[in-house]
Amino acid sequence: MSYYQKHLFFCTNQREDGSPCCSDHDAQAMRDYAKKRVKALNLNGEGKIRVNSAGCLGRCGEGPVIVVYPEAVWYTYVDQEDIDEIVDEHLVNGQVVDRLKI
Repeated sequence: MSYYQKHLFFCTNQREDGSPCCSDHDAQAMRDYAKKRVKALNLNGEGKIRVNSAGCLGRCGEGPVIVVYPEAVWYTYVDQEDIDEIVDEHLVNGQVVDRLKI
């Protein structure tokens, strides 16, 4: 068994050349929000869920990007409500959020 049950990776990359990147969509703040939300739900820690920052995940044209492992489900998001839906439906209830999937 893995140390964590799931990993939630947020691309927080900032491109120096001005081309589109997740950082343009306040990705660090969204990652911080998700981390606090997971902690508030007592879903963090060994055997549970880890929220991480990641460098470029290579899907810059699809908006801000999150990937959930081990399922390898890729999401985009607009706001905290989308993050809440991913946490509640995918992480808590085990249901992929089709409307946010990329």
